[in-house]
Amino acid sequence: MSSREAQFKANQYDLDLLCVAPDAQPPVCKIINYSKYRFEQQKRAKEAKKNQHIVEIKEVQLTPQIGAHDLATKQRAALKFLEDGDKVKVGVRFRGRQMQHIDVGQEVLDKFIAGLLEIAIIEKPAAMDNRWLIAILAPKKK
Repeated sequence: MSSREAQFKANQYDLDLLCVAPDAQPPVCKIINYSKYRFEQQKRAKEAKKNQHIVEIKEVQLTPQIGAHDLATKQRAALKFLEDGDKVKVGVRFRGRQMQHIDVGQEVLDKFIAGLLEIAIIEKPAAMDNRWLIAILAPKKK
């Protein structure tokens, strides 16, 4: 039917004319209550937003001379982050003369990552960034 007839019918029932496919030949329209339609759309969008999980990147900082107990504490924190579904950025900070012994920091980082490999995968392997040795871990898929 013509757009004039469709608009007349919509006005008869006190409803609105919503164009569903304007590019089709001829254009396709629906006669609906537009305010109810918008409310349902907003409700669906709100529900979808509530169910999604945004992955955050949590950071754990280490030093080359960290103690065994402190390392275990940091591993437990990272484990908690990974179980929550977040990624973990592990960084070893070098200060002053520590820059001469990057291999010590690499060992600390490897030991840290080895303790988490059961539930994590290495997304980005260790790499130097100025005075930081950085690796990124992500949780394994369930």
